[in-house]
Amino acid sequence: MAARRTPPALLALGLLASLSAVSATAAENPADALTGRWDITVHTPTGDVPSWLEIRRSGASALVGQFVGAAGSARPIARVETDNGEMRFAIPPQWEGGNDDLSFQGHLRDGKLSGAMQLPDGKRHDWSAVRAPSLQRAEPPRWGQPIRLLGGKGLEGWRAIGQSSQWSVQDGVLRNAKAGANLVSEQRFTDFKLHVELRFPKGSNSGVYLRGRHEVQIADTFGEPASDSLGAIYGFLAPSEDASAKPGEWQSLDISLVGRKVTVAVNGKTVICDREIPGITGGALDSDEGAPGPLMLQGDHGPVEFRNITLTPAL
Repeated sequence: MAARRTPPALLALGLLASLSAVSATAAENPADALTGRWDITVHTPTGDVPSWLEIRRSGASALVGQFVGAAGSARPIARVETDNGEMRFAIPPQWEGGNDDLSFQGHLRDGKLSGAMQLPDGKRHDWSAVRAPSLQRAEPPRWGQPIRLLGGKGLEGWRAIGQSSQWSVQDGVLRNAKAGANLVSEQRFTDFKLHVELRFPKGSNSGVYLRGRHEVQIADTFGEPASDSLGAIYGFLAPSEDASAKPGEWQSLDISLVGRKVTVAVNGKTVICDREIPGITGGALDSDEGAPGPLMLQGDHGPVEFRNITLTPAL
């Protein structure tokens, strides 16, 4: 006897009912309150340091994500465990000392996250987090007058932070002789267009931090583009192609930042076009993404030179 076939209309209704049930279950899942991007402040004995977390749904019930620590690049989180507003995950060490996993625990209260993290070396720190702002702009910006951020014969308008400063200015060229302090602009900005010319020797590494939080990578890289190549948003956005010149040659970066949307041109060739920066990158000054911030030139990795640093702010 032939099997009785279910009419196509009934099959469609059954499928819609199943999808509706899955959607209803997802909507009612309390773990959804944890999903999204979070700007984290880690409280250490030597002061607060920034971090960043994204939690997102994978399929019907699993939560995954990515994490940025005080240094290094964004790391994937394979699974975020949750239970009634409590969350936890563990990820392998990156640049931290120690061999254990970095373990992270927190709870949601009144729309904010807080908890404790244990580093691979066993040190434990409390942390707190707020939802990251969207930074969406209602209208395109109007641009003001260009500002030359490198003028005169010294470091006027800049300050060194961190290690011992190796920065000097000669004949209009800002030079970092060797690994040392980072250099931060006294002025702070929201949206802007930036032109900067740079030169570095073979094997060196630096970066330009937009608002002091999002690093545009400067590095001696060649070949297949990656999220740590010249012009990348470090750890997040890889260039579409390698547009770099040889070490020892002057090169240029042209960058526009509007909200979270960034465009980067390397040596006149656009390699990132109107892409969203998810969050802060390792080495950021802070995690207050909604506030104006300075430019920061990375000097703690190696020698680098800059000239013709010109910024056009949004009005």
